[in-house]
Amino acid sequence: MESKKLIAITRPKDRSKNAIKFIEEYGGDYYVVPTLELTLMNTDSLKELMNKVDKLDWLIFTSVTSIESLFKFYPNFLEKLNPECKIATIGHKTAELAIKNELDISIIPKDYTAEGLLEEFEKIDLNNKIVGVPRTFSARTILPEGLEEMGAEVILAESYKSTMPKDTTKIKELIKKIINEEIDGITFTSPLTVKNLFNVCEDKEEEKELANKLSNPTLTVSIGPITGKILKDYGVKYIMPETYTVKDMIDLMFKTLNE
Repeated sequence: MESKKLIAITRPKDRSKNAIKFIEEYGGDYYVVPTLELTLMNTDSLKELMNKVDKLDWLIFTSVTSIESLFKFYPNFLEKLNPECKIATIGHKTAELAIKNELDISIIPKDYTAEGLLEEFEKIDLNNKIVGVPRTFSARTILPEGLEEMGAEVILAESYKSTMPKDTTKIKELIKKIINEEIDGITFTSPLTVKNLFNVCEDKEEEKELANKLSNPTLTVSIGPITGKILKDYGVKYIMPETYTVKDMIDLMFKTLNE
């Protein structure tokens, strides 16, 4: 009898439920080792955004966490939100949570990236429009910069932080398992999940060995091109689904593993 495939998941545990479900449906085993922590924050910049919600023309959510943060610290903000304000989200999970929280979505780009969203906004007049973007400040600057180039006034608000876990013991164990060829597949869902894994390496030699093993025999799957670029920067060979979702990522992984 063939042994179960062991798949490592690098996202936070509370974000791994769907991945675990899909892996189990394929008869695989999962190994959850978060390489980042997400901390919701009520920062001064978020307070400033909330003070101006009645003036917003657009509110953009780039992740589930950005929605969770707003409703945690400002559960009644919708009562103050400009009734003419339109909502845009990146990713279907973000959209699902937005709808669950009674947000009416105007834009969900087919390409679940900042570039995909900017492409949608090119069809809209953003000149002198006020756009709120709650997110982590560790995210790329392409979205706010692109919106400003289109004439928008962007209110960027830090609603959560993505940080390295305080205890890196399990990450070190994951690195050893990859190097010892005990992991069949691994998923990465953001640039920081990749960077933090490599940052835990003891030296350049271990970094190099990790990259080699992630390229082969471990099957590395990136959720999308932004994360994929970081893997490429580290010299890791990876595959990527056509649609940037967790389900498509796991489907592609097991289809490739079972070939």
